[in-house]
Amino acid sequence: MRLLEACLPRATLDKAHSRVPGAITIPLFPLGTVLFPGGLLQLKLFEQRYLTMGKNCLRDNMPFGVCGIKEGVEVGAPAVPFAIGCVGNIIHWDMPQLGILHIIAAGQQRFRILNHALQNDGLNIGNVELISDDEPQALTTEHQPCVAILKAVIEGLGEQHFQAPFQFDDASWVGNRLAESLPLPLAIKQQLLEIRDAGARLAILKSHLVNEGVISPSQ
Repeated sequence: MRLLEACLPRATLDKAHSRVPGAITIPLFPLGTVLFPGGLLQLKLFEQRYLTMGKNCLRDNMPFGVCGIKEGVEVGAPAVPFAIGCVGNIIHWDMPQLGILHIIAAGQQRFRILNHALQNDGLNIGNVELISDDEPQALTTEHQPCVAILKAVIEGLGEQHFQAPFQFDDASWVGNRLAESLPLPLAIKQQLLEIRDAGARLAILKSHLVNEGVISPSQ
């Protein structure tokens, strides 16, 4: 396993060739999951189009875009991605055998696809605009049950599956970590990714936890 010296800085995004002012052009990776800002995503690349993408990203210190699948499947014919995704930077990689590349991507900034096109090899290339981060929002007493659940999730899964520093006093960080960790349908995770208000994201997550009986309505 190799570790890059640090997560690629957001300035790395500026290296991506841009064809529209305020936009960047990056390869898109449609998946049956969602990458959130500040999150970690482990991937095993074996299709040639994604092997080439991974090697090019490592060679050029370039990001790629992770998008939930709106129509289609991960393997085979190119899938149709949701319009909102998250930039991923490769921070770990390993090739345990020829033709299989294991990577860990760190979620950076969300983006909106302006347009996209398929290369001859089936790789989707998107022209995207970056979406600003959530506005800073302090946690309230109402959010504390979500914090308690997240701490239990991190303890159960292991801290190595989460990117430091842990920010249990930040509404956006707590909501994103819960959203990526809970066993939610892809459509719900996508909805949570698209929400621009950290408090609203936490409210939806708390409502889900109440409905599932994980926390009581009075908490």
